[in-house]
Amino acid sequence: MAVGAPGLDARHAALLALDAVLEKDRSLDAAWREAKIDRLKERDAGFARLLVLTTLRRLGSIDAVIDRFVAKRPVGKNRLGVQIMRIAGAELMALDGAPHAAVDTAVRLAKRLPETRRLSGMVNAVCRRLSHEGCQMFDAIDAEAVDTPAWLWERLKSAYGEPTARAIAAAHRHGARLDVMPAKDGQSWAERLGGALTPAGTVRLDGGAVQALEGYDEGAWWVQDAAATLPARLLGDIKGKRVLDLCAAPGGKTMQLAAMGAEVTALDISNPRMRRMRENLLRTRTSVKVVIADALDWQPEGDFDAILLDAPCSATGTIRRHPDLPHLKSGAVLSALTPLQDALMGKAWDWLAPGGAMVYVTCSLLPEEGENRIAAFLATHPEARLDPIAPGQGIDPEMISEGALRTLPCHWPDIGGLDGFYAARLIRA
Repeated sequence: MAVGAPGLDARHAALLALDAVLEKDRSLDAAWREAKIDRLKERDAGFARLLVLTTLRRLGSIDAVIDRFVAKRPVGKNRLGVQIMRIAGAELMALDGAPHAAVDTAVRLAKRLPETRRLSGMVNAVCRRLSHEGCQMFDAIDAEAVDTPAWLWERLKSAYGEPTARAIAAAHRHGARLDVMPAKDGQSWAERLGGALTPAGTVRLDGGAVQALEGYDEGAWWVQDAAATLPARLLGDIKGKRVLDLCAAPGGKTMQLAAMGAEVTALDISNPRMRRMRENLLRTRTSVKVVIADALDWQPEGDFDAILLDAPCSATGTIRRHPDLPHLKSGAVLSALTPLQDALMGKAWDWLAPGGAMVYVTCSLLPEEGENRIAAFLATHPEARLDPIAPGQGIDPEMISEGALRTLPCHWPDIGGLDGFYAARLIRA
């Protein structure tokens, strides 16, 4: 981008990325590329990302304040004026930015863009009111309810009750720390990386460039949220057993299963995601059989002793890391996902040897993709039984619901929470 006033290019990139998510339904990864954020200086790139992440996490509250100062939001190409005000609102009200810098650069940005040049007066007036009056209004808003899109808020309340729904929403506002899973010697790696060992055995870090951390090049660990390490352990002792990791990419659970001594077949439909998996397998020197195929059309050579099915889902359990998700998806997505989850479970079950265990997993907070799927499966498969899990190996009693694993972002509040997962263990008679 062209050189401009200090901080202007960072805010311009943030504007483009935010618009890509909210108006073009781009994922954050795609939005970063579209906004060319990696072309900025490191400090500006970091600030641009912070502005976008904060705006998405606090969008409901920011909009609620802006709407008190704007009778009618600009639409069409002029919508970029709204995005400028949203970014300024995030900086002023959520990040406690310097008022003069935030207002001045917002006006400069409005004047820079042809679509918003004539709106620069409105941007100036609104941003000044945000700086003078907005913070008090912002702090008085019911953030948990307002910052969670209505489709998700109502489902969370229905599933967990309002107090827990509020705790989940509060965890979403604060983002997530970085977890890495050492192949061995977890305490040693916690000391070497300056992190803390979680009850699940991951090393929790404050962040930083992953590839620059000690142990990355030699593959001593891989990135994996603490909650994501728990489902594989539900398979028990799998040393020497044939294990299928279904919907395996990007490979965290695959590497974990291999480290547990299993003979692993990793299957996924996505070529790009499997390329990333192969890179991780090479880096960690992990040997598994990799298959790129549609599970609904694939046929294995023989039965498996155990199967881990990490089914495609709404990914609502990962909103701390991906605050774009609730704005890209709605409850309507479940109408396509739940039949696929049922179909994958049915296929995988046919490949499981008698006496074997299948663990069904989703990184979803929604019972429609967890408890309800298992209930429907058991109702149509009399040879299947739910094998209740017990506390231990990082699983706290509060994480067990109706015999299955149910982690929530508000669990482990003292050490930064964890992703939301559901996992149930089924045994084939």
